[in-house]
Amino acid sequence: MDRRLFWFFGLLAPVAAWSWIAPHDRFTWWLEAAPAVAGTVLLFILRKRFPLSTLLLVLVGLHCVVLLVGAHYTYARVPLFDWIRDVMGGTRNDYDKLGHFTQGLVPAILAREILLRTSPLRDRGDGRPSRWLGFLVVCVCLAFSAFYELVEWLTAITQGGAADDFLGTQGDVWDTQEDMAWALIGAVVAMLGLARLHNRSLAKVLAAR
Repeated sequence: MDRRLFWFFGLLAPVAAWSWIAPHDRFTWWLEAAPAVAGTVLLFILRKRFPLSTLLLVLVGLHCVVLLVGAHYTYARVPLFDWIRDVMGGTRNDYDKLGHFTQGLVPAILAREILLRTSPLRDRGDGRPSRWLGFLVVCVCLAFSAFYELVEWLTAITQGGAADDFLGTQGDVWDTQEDMAWALIGAVVAMLGLARLHNRSLAKVLAAR
């Protein structure tokens, strides 16, 4: 198996074990951790057919940590962000904003990698990606963020009060819109700040195949 995956799973395993042990709410744990569990399973299944770039592996690992920490405490109760709220004189725990920022940042690089490897967007004829690539990646991330908000809505109407910790709105009537805005910011940051680094990382994994 790819040595990078040994590092990936080896570093993530203790975080997952800690997250699983005595979380604030087991039902919420499953809801919050489900993307991390599904993502790591897919990563393992596709490890030979579609090995990811090292940059994307690192980002996926960091995203899983964000999800697992939120799953353990619930997004509205992460102690570090309680402390930040108190120091800054805020009114809410903003860990969920970090979660939605990474929900834009990491899927942006994932979508970019998939499109560069499987679609005509990888080359516009001069060896450079299509100008549409960044725009479409951001659109994919916004669509994913909106889908996640629909999942939260569906969970709320089917589970009632049991889904309160999963929603984590903390009384903010604009929470849904703010969540999508943070995902948009994350996707734009990925496109503007990580594209060149991603190109180099992706070139290495493609050259090794």
